[in-house]
Parts: sequence; C-alpha cells; structure tokens
Amino acid sequence: MSRIGKKSIAIPDGVNVQIEGNVVTVKGPKGTLTRELHPDMIVRMEGSEIHVERPSDGKLHRSLHGTTRSVVANMVEGVTNGFQKGLELVGVGYRAAKSGNKVTLSLGFSHPVEIVPDEGLELDVPANNRVIVKGIDKEKVGIFAAKIRDLRKPEPYKGKGIRYENEVVRRKVGKTGKK
Repeated sequence: MSRIGKKSIAIPDGVNVQIEGNVVTVKGPKGTLTRELHPDMIVRMEGSEIHVERPSDGKLHRSLHGTTRSVVANMVEGVTNGFQKGLELVGVGYRAAKSGNKVTLSLGFSHPVEIVPDEGLELDVPANNRVIVKGIDKEKVGIFAAKIRDLRKPEPYKGKGIRYENEVVRRKVGKTGKK
C-alpha cells in the first residue's frame, strides 16, 4: 500500500470540494482549481476528508495512487495558502526590475529580457537580485520558475546565473596556466 496514497486529505474551513467522476474542483479563498484525474482512480469524500483509493494492485494503479493523492492535496493547499518559488540572480550586473505586471531582467545579454507572467501567476521583486513566482497551482509555479531559470542557468566555474533559492551549485576548478 502506498504510504502517501493511504493518507486522507483534510479539507480546511472555507474550502469547497466537488467530485464528479474523475473531475475534482476545489474552491477556496485564493481561487478555484479544476483537474481531471485518471479515470481508474477512486476519489471520494467522507465528511471533511478526501480519500484516494486504487482499484487493484497492478503496477499502473500503484504508481498512480500516491501521485493522485498528492495532486489533490496540492490543489487544497493552493487555494488556501498558495505556492511560491524564489529565484536568485547571481552575477555582476544581473538584476531584476518590476514595472506593472512585467519584470525586466538584465542578464549580461545585449538586451534586457522582459517576462510577462502566465494567467494565474504573479511575479514579485523584493530585491533587485531576487524574483518570486507566486500562484495557486503548484505545477504552473514550478514550470514558470524553471522557464525563468533557463534564461541563464548557473554555470559551474564562477556560479553566475539564475538559481533557485537554497540551490547548491557544484563548482568546478578552472584551468591552470602553463609555466
């Protein structure tokens, strides 16, 4: 039995969950999320808890059990608290500036890079070397943060680039000169 899949999901106050077949809709103070889950998985509500069950012990159903439970739990968490992913700009002259809903990044290219957030996401710039992606859908937040990081990945010799908060960049030793 999946250790994650067999845990029940508590529904906090102010959150409304509707389950129609394999479509789960979660409404909360921050917004509404709808997701179509795999048709074989059994999602049911008992009082103020959600339970996810699998129909058999086949390989596919075992692999979907914990994943489906985590997806539904992240939907509940997203509409109550939301998710955020922080990015740090490391390097001389690397900076971010917010104007309206757009963020302009200076990343050492010959031109500034403008980023417009996807629908349902918000960008925040608390300092000129930090960008925070906020939203209620964990998947969208992670994908958008990865797109920003792909603009200038951290390089291993000097450590310059865009990295996630608390990301450890493995450094390499540079080449040595001949004498």
